[in-house]
Amino acid sequence: MPSISESLDTQSQMAEGLAAGVGALSLNQQIMFTTYARSTIPIDGYVFYVNSGQTTTVDGSLHYAIDRQQNEDETNDVSRVVFTALSQIDVFNQASPDTLFVGSWNGIQFAFNGRGPYYQQSGLFHYAGYKVSPALASQLIDSAADLPTGPIVSNSLPIWLAPNSFAPVYPSYLVPANVAPPYVSAHVEPDMTEGAHFPIVRWPGAAEAGTDPAPLHLLPSYQLAKDRVRLTLYGFTNQMAIQYLASLIQLSYSEVFGFGNTPVVRDHKRGQAELTVIAMKKTIDIDAWYYQTTADALARRLILSAELGTITTQ
Repeated sequence: MPSISESLDTQSQMAEGLAAGVGALSLNQQIMFTTYARSTIPIDGYVFYVNSGQTTTVDGSLHYAIDRQQNEDETNDVSRVVFTALSQIDVFNQASPDTLFVGSWNGIQFAFNGRGPYYQQSGLFHYAGYKVSPALASQLIDSAADLPTGPIVSNSLPIWLAPNSFAPVYPSYLVPANVAPPYVSAHVEPDMTEGAHFPIVRWPGAAEAGTDPAPLHLLPSYQLAKDRVRLTLYGFTNQMAIQYLASLIQLSYSEVFGFGNTPVVRDHKRGQAELTVIAMKKTIDIDAWYYQTTADALARRLILSAELGTITTQ
């Protein structure tokens, strides 16, 4: 039976051999990663990442595979990327959840969404992810000055992000990583937005000093629309959920929106076998009537209001 020292020597020799192989295959490749900081538009919760100007260079070997996909709205080369590092990339582990590392190689930008499989004796660390697709490249920006100043969404999402005195409210698919309850996720079903009449547009738009004719950068338009909204509540007791729904009913009295159905709080089963428990998960489904408009004044007032009672619609 080999001794502990002999086993450690064998592991060390294995790691050294594999490291030499990685270096030979990659020609001692180095990949540069740029640090981006998460920035959220407060009006509608849209997420952007802003270049911080900091870079990190890591030794390792990059492998990638390309699969072209033809969809209704884009033709995209999907590149699967695996980066094998010769040591653990500590800067990745030490960074905050609001930090994103974007690698660059031969004009390709990519980010990681997973690590492994990891075999300790090999001394190699594998990081996997995908190329940044063209449709999402606009969310990576070089300067905070390039952040949009108005809302991105055209639906009723800002209305549901505003009543956050009970718990933080996040847009669906943009809930921060590993956030702890209580919190609410607001999902507006894209295919369920309907218009009640043709939009009312005030031409020619708002004038800008020194220009003629007035550009359409602030073109007021109004559209009565209906959304199907699902609010998912985590960490809410029965009483908390009832009070939260009551606050939405109170908000509707100010004519910010109107109910098109009778909402009810529903309980859901979300379990984890390792714990043998179920989560405190509830949903509220709402058919909401509201005015869809390019002007963001109402959304700004909703977000900036500290209490529901301070919200105005004038």
